[in-house]
Amino acid sequence: MEFALASGIGVLVAAGVYLLLRARTFDVILGLTLLSYATNLLIFASGRMVVGKPPVLRALVEPVRANYADPLPQALVLTAIVIAFAMTAVVVVVAMRNHADLRSDHVDGREPERKPDAGPEDERSRDA
Repeated sequence: MEFALASGIGVLVAAGVYLLLRARTFDVILGLTLLSYATNLLIFASGRMVVGKPPVLRALVEPVRANYADPLPQALVLTAIVIAFAMTAVVVVVAMRNHADLRSDHVDGREPERKPDAGPEDERSRDA
């Protein structure tokens, strides 16, 4: 189980970093989102993976660590989810404003220069 979780975190980090290095703002937003998911999983995994154990003390259950899940990572992940949602909303609004002002989806605001394609006039002159 731990190997599957660690592999999932690694895949999310790799995909997030790859998308962060792209030149389009939508890819950067998706990369940040994937990195926040990976961070949440990492925080959650830091508190022992326990199935079916309550995070709070209950009556008639001995208060030892083996009988309970750690509530701190769960609280941190809930806080991180809210922060990541707010961060994503702000970044989307900034990207939309950037796109409206610059008419470009590139992170730096400049479209890469393309070589002009051969138009129909050029093809006719080559055939003659």
